[in-house]
Amino acid sequence: MSHLGIDIGGTKAALRLERDGAAAGAPAREVRFTWPEEGGAAADMDALAAAVERLGRPSGDPVTSVGVALPAAVDAEGRVRGWPGRPSWQGLDVRARLVALLPGARVRIADDGDLAALAEARAAGCRDLVHFGVGTGIGGGVVMDGVMRPGTGRGSCEVGHVVVDHDGDARCDCGRRGCVQALASGRSTLRRAARVLGRPAGFDELRAAWTKREDWAVRTVAPGVAALAAVAVSLSELTHPEVITIGGGFAAALPGYATQVADAADALRRPTGPAPEIRAALLGGLSSLDGALLLSRGLGIGTAPHPS
Repeated sequence: MSHLGIDIGGTKAALRLERDGAAAGAPAREVRFTWPEEGGAAADMDALAAAVERLGRPSGDPVTSVGVALPAAVDAEGRVRGWPGRPSWQGLDVRARLVALLPGARVRIADDGDLAALAEARAAGCRDLVHFGVGTGIGGGVVMDGVMRPGTGRGSCEVGHVVVDHDGDARCDCGRRGCVQALASGRSTLRRAARVLGRPAGFDELRAAWTKREDWAVRTVAPGVAALAAVAVSLSELTHPEVITIGGGFAAALPGYATQVADAADALRRPTGPAPEIRAALLGGLSSLDGALLLSRGLGIGTAPHPS
């Protein structure tokens, strides 16, 4: 049997195929590609089909299960309800397309942030974990007793849209004010840098200044650190995780970022409140793809039913 994980992003996708049985010791095969610039969802599906063909041709084994990490709102049947990153996917039945492409395979779809959390929990060897992916936006998820929450078919755990400043001016991409994403994401942090400096600033400039602990960079990053710490403490009160991980490209590129969040969270905790370890994520950019493979094997989903 072969299991396929697919990590779908706004500009690119990654696939990994693993085999069971006598071939289980063989290395996993991977394919990565960038979405076509034109043609919309139809062209994207053609590109995905070509990638699946390239990945599966050498082994000849049928793919028996597929797990898909998708950063979009998807209904229980596998149809995209909305995705600002690729608007042409609106209404696309991803599950049906993959079932047609891989007859006989069972296809499961989940949020990429939830799957990143699942993979980080497995890598950390713990069953209760909160994960933040701090990149252009903020994703992440919650794993409780080894299962993604709130559970497949019930939507994703949108940690980036927890409101931390309801009276503030920071407007999130979702249209609401005060989401942690509006304060701590890479995009929002660079907007703040421009206000602090009085001119636009690029990420490389911010990273270099942060590494040197220049005052303007510290003042730029601090509000996002504080917002993440507040959400981490609040989720700790609700879910009592063993570990909270901070990942994503933006956070990973700023040395000591996760430690800053941990220190800020320590200052907010109740004396008798939960105190999980807060640290940098272990898997980096691989977490969603790792999670998609776990999903393909039926791991991390509890007993929630899946449409065939």
